[in-house]
Amino acid sequence: MPVSNNINIWELILHASLPVQAVMLLLVIASVSSWAIILIKKRVLDRATQGADAFEERFWSGAEMSALFREINGSDGRPRGLEAIFEAGFREFARLRGKKGIDNRTQLEGAQRAMRTSLAREIDSLEHNLEYLANVGSISPYVGLLGTVWGIMISFIALADVKEATIATVAPGIAEALIATAMGLFAAIPAVWAYNRYATRVERINTRYETFAEEFSSILQRHAHVDD
Repeated sequence: MPVSNNINIWELILHASLPVQAVMLLLVIASVSSWAIILIKKRVLDRATQGADAFEERFWSGAEMSALFREINGSDGRPRGLEAIFEAGFREFARLRGKKGIDNRTQLEGAQRAMRTSLAREIDSLEHNLEYLANVGSISPYVGLLGTVWGIMISFIALADVKEATIATVAPGIAEALIATAMGLFAAIPAVWAYNRYATRVERINTRYETFAEEFSSILQRHAHVDD
């Protein structure tokens, strides 16, 4: 391939060897899919935060718990976030209180178990696909490096058929190979940044959910003693 001072990235990719092109295609797929997850996950986490803000405002405004429970169950769709945790705890608490011979401690423990289960389910939903971002961020540079090593190896093997080797002879092949490393970094950097940011946000939301569950448990405990 003739050497030109003007670098055409697309031309370099087209002239790369098939293994290097396969690596590039894999990295493009990883980059596109990770960006799709980044955008979707941002909406999911924003919705979870806004939902928690709205529910806490309703809950701590003095609304009657049974009325709030009926409102959540009467709405369309499955409750999410704090609504789901509250709904699970109150439902189990009310169910156990309707049975004879069950003491206050058992009622409270049942509500706490239901809330822990719901909380774990909500956090698992928020963490969905974060592992994929971590994998893209950690593996992509090595995949790109593999393509680069393979491309450079092919370039040097081709020198066996050249009587006089110069930098102009090997430069195009090395440039083609180095694109794989650049693409690996292009895929990895946003994925690593997004994983770290979103993992921190999920941890903060988890702490918020756990705090609410503890506070709601205290409220249920007081209600149990008052009703007695």
